[in-house]
Amino acid sequence: MAEADATSSSPKDFRPEVPQRCETFFLKGSNELDWGMKNRLSRIFDPASGRTVMLAVDHGYFQGPTTGLERVDLDIVPLLPWADTLMCTRGILRTSIPPTYRGGIVLRASGGPSILARDLSHEEIALSMEEAVRLDAAAVAVQVFIGGEGERKSVHNMTRLVDEGNRVGIATLAVTAVGRELTRDARYMRLATRICAELGATYVKTYYVEDGFDTVAAACPVPLVIAGGKKLPEADALRMAHRAVQDGAAGVDMGRNIFQSEDPVAMIQAVRRVVHDGTSPEEAHELFRDLARPGAPAGVR
Repeated sequence: MAEADATSSSPKDFRPEVPQRCETFFLKGSNELDWGMKNRLSRIFDPASGRTVMLAVDHGYFQGPTTGLERVDLDIVPLLPWADTLMCTRGILRTSIPPTYRGGIVLRASGGPSILARDLSHEEIALSMEEAVRLDAAAVAVQVFIGGEGERKSVHNMTRLVDEGNRVGIATLAVTAVGRELTRDARYMRLATRICAELGATYVKTYYVEDGFDTVAAACPVPLVIAGGKKLPEADALRMAHRAVQDGAAGVDMGRNIFQSEDPVAMIQAVRRVVHDGTSPEEAHELFRDLARPGAPAGVR
């Protein structure tokens, strides 16, 4: 039998005049998700800014040892203090990433064709949700080839992962792929991102387009992060990141524009300033140059 409460409560202790708090979740389109899913999304998106700097290093799943990713343990691990999220494969996570990393892990969950294949769109699910849980993933990432030869299969891959992820509270990132034959414009991006969101993706990764990206972000009811794409000069990459967040993106998922930079540690810090602090690309580029000077300190988060 439970012991009687030794103290006596008065009505004021229950504060009946104060309504129960019912706070909305900070992330677009995510308020009705379960607590566990929201908690994992908070490991990806910074609750203070509502944005994320994702570091993408999953290129090897179809490209092998891409330039800058030859030694993940030596070249990528030093960047982790400034990455909100790491997007990688389970093989790299197990072999090369310290388990003390506190950011969210986004695991590549689709794969199959290599860069040698004629068509990359014929991917299969390459990761079980049980494995994602075992590795404490915040999200799983799946390639979606809208308009590609493997469109139907890739959409089915995504919806299966959405169902399995919802069951265990793990987010699903739909990565919109643009094939050689597809036009990279706002009309296509609106189509691809909206289809992914309509079919349940928790958030979507897409490419930035200068003309009309604000309409892409407005038409998508879940957060968008932009892909860094091909390597650009540092000033151009920072300008793209700034424009994207100003136009409604919830962050960036950069790979080559960080780890192929002449100074990756300086570059990821400059990207953070743009994404989280709203720093102008010119000021961020000046920070990059200051941090990249020989003998300059590594900086602070």
